[in-house]
Formats: sequence, C-alpha cells, structure tokens
Amino acid sequence: MIDLPFAVKTPVSVGRVGLKARDAKALADYYSAVVGLEQLSSDGETITLGSKNRPLLVIENDKAAKPDDPRSAGLFHTAFLLPSRADLGRWINHAIENRIPVDGASDHLVSEALYLTDPEGNGIEIYADRLPTDWKWNGNQIEMATHRMDVEGVRGAVSPGSSKWQGAPEGSVVGHVHLRVGDPVAAEEWWKRTLGFDTVAKYGAQAVFLSTGGYHHHIGANAWQSAGAGQRDRGLSGLDWVELRSSKASEAASYEDPWSTTIRVVPGQPA
Repeated sequence: MIDLPFAVKTPVSVGRVGLKARDAKALADYYSAVVGLEQLSSDGETITLGSKNRPLLVIENDKAAKPDDPRSAGLFHTAFLLPSRADLGRWINHAIENRIPVDGASDHLVSEALYLTDPEGNGIEIYADRLPTDWKWNGNQIEMATHRMDVEGVRGAVSPGSSKWQGAPEGSVVGHVHLRVGDPVAAEEWWKRTLGFDTVAKYGAQAVFLSTGGYHHHIGANAWQSAGAGQRDRGLSGLDWVELRSSKASEAASYEDPWSTTIRVVPGQPA
C-alpha cells in the first residue's frame, strides 16, 4: 500500500469537501482537467471526484444557487496535497503546457504551493509538503511564511525522462481547508472547544491556523475579505460542508461553526 502524507496520519484530518455548484458538470470537468481528479461516481445531480478511488471532492448541482460572495463566510480554498515535490513539479509543467491561469506561487517554509480559482469562484491550493522533520517550531507554534516559490527548483525535482503529469497521483489528499470567517478569534475558540484542535499559528488578528497531531495546519480561518461576516447564506454556491475523519469519533456527527458552515465528523483511524 502507498504511504499517505503525514496530513492524514493525525488523530483528526480532512477527508472530503462538499461544494454546491450552479453547473456541477462544468465544475467537475474543470477539477478533472486542471487539478487531475477523476470522477468516481455521479447520479446526475451529485458528482464525486478523487484520486485512485479516494473521494476528495463532492459537487452538488443547484441551478438556483446564487453566486458565492467572497465577502461572506465560506471557502477561501480547498488545498489538495500531492505526495511529493516532483509531483508538484509535474503539475506545474502541466499548467504551463495547458496555459492554466495561476493566481500565485508561494514558499511557506513548511510547504510549496500554487493557487488558482475555479470557474465558480472557489479557491484552490495545490501543494507539496516539506518533510515534517524540516519544519521549525517555536514551542507549540510553527514557523510559516509567504515567500516567492522557486518554481524552477520545483520543476527540477522531476527526474529527466520520468513520466509527465497523468492526473492527481495515488496518495493525493485534501491536506487542509482554509475558511473565510467573520472573526478569527471566535473561529479559533470554536475549533478548539468543539473539535479539540490546537492553535499552531496566527497572522495577527486576521488569520489563525489549527491542526491535530502536529501537522502544520488542517484548518485555516481568515477575515482578510470577510471581516464581520454573519451567518452564511445557504442559497449561495460554493462551500457546502467540510468532512473530517476522526479516530476519536465513535459515530458520525454534524456541527455548525459560528457562521453556519457545516462541519461533518466521521469515524476513521489515521491513514
């Protein structure tokens, strides 16, 4: 069996993300062509995509949905974690060859990441982690930053003559989810109290990062665009729910954060 990333070896990790789409088929086609996810199932209204039979993204069709509002609470980005730096290099080559628009490319010290936006305005991160042994901790706070990515260095991790990008490789997972919230302080309190997460980093009062088991973050929550936002309008497209896998859970449960974002928890042992 393939060795999965550290992100899903912790007591609680991200399993799947659910999106509500105005055109589910078109959105699913985008995630297949650009992110490299494969369609695992479809019933006409709900499409499940993933990597090598591992479900990662569920898109539900809702033609009546209103366009998502980036100033509201909701999804900042879904972060797809690739197994290796070479895989990230292959994806960059794929993006260059297919002229895929990219919003940014960053070195976060713990990881290297590219950012893009899907056709319905949902943020996407595609990233690879550095080795956990190379992460720097100051007590219980992890050192992260946003520097320019060494794009050519990442591309250089692809061995000459090795295979090109052929879709998200086995072992790809949703490493973390970054949320838009009205108040990061309230978000931090909720995630710690309700789901037992640990705070691992803060960017002033505007963003907080939380995890379990010593990962650099499973959840991010920021108010960069959404400061003061109230409860999420259920009639909007975009984020529908986030599903966590928890070794602490004996049965499935569903919660709502202070902005009415649905957080599902299902039983599951670390990968």
